[in-house]
Amino acid sequence: MTATDLTSARTGLVAAYRRLAGEGLLPLSAGNLSVRAGDMMVVTPTGADASVREEELVPMTMAGDVDGPGVPTSEWAMHAAIYAARPDIAAIVHTHSDACTALSCLRRPLPAFHYMVALFGGEDVPCTPYAHFGSPELGRLAAEALRERTACLLANHGMICCGPTLAAATKGALTLEMLARQYILACQAGDPVLLGPDEMAEAKRRFGYYGRSRIPNA
Repeated sequence: MTATDLTSARTGLVAAYRRLAGEGLLPLSAGNLSVRAGDMMVVTPTGADASVREEELVPMTMAGDVDGPGVPTSEWAMHAAIYAARPDIAAIVHTHSDACTALSCLRRPLPAFHYMVALFGGEDVPCTPYAHFGSPELGRLAAEALRERTACLLANHGMICCGPTLAAATKGALTLEMLARQYILACQAGDPVLLGPDEMAEAKRRFGYYGRSRIPNA
C-alpha cells in the first residue's frame, strides 16, 4: 500500500463515516467501515464515532497484522472474510441503523416489496443466521450471504453494504436503511404485495442499463 493509497483511504473513510453518522446510521459508535488498499485494508478503529480523525484509522493486513499503533474495530475479521470472498469489492459499510437492525431482529430478509431491492443484486436482501459479534462464524456467514448480493442483514445485529467504491457502499447503506424503514411502515399498514421474479428481473435489467451511464433518482 502506497502513501497515496493510505491518504486517499483515510480521507474517504472519515468523510463517509461522518456522512453516515449525520444521517443517523451509526448511533453511539455502533458500526464500522473499511476500504481495500492493495493487499491490505484500512478500517475504522474500535469505538469510533463521528469525531474520528484520519490518523486514528487503522491500516492492517487481511490476516490481522496492524501497521501502526491503532486498535482496529472488533469486526475486522468480518471485513477480511468478505474481501476474500469478493475480490471485486473495495469497500464495506457495517451499521446498526434502526430500521435494518429492527428487521434483522425478526430474522427476515428484506423481500421484493419495492423494485429498488433489485439494486442489491437479487430478489431480496438476505438475513444471516445469528453469530456472535467479532467471531469467525459471523465473518463466514456474512461472506456467504454476500456472494451474489451487495447487502445483507446480520441476525439480531445490523446490516452490511459493500461495493466497488466507498461511495457506492455508502449510498447502498443509505438506500438499504430507507427501504427497510419503508418496508416496516408497509407492514404496519397491512401485508405488502411483493413483486414477482419476472418483475424483479426486469428491474435488475433496467438498473444494469442505467448503470452504464448515470443511475437516475428512481
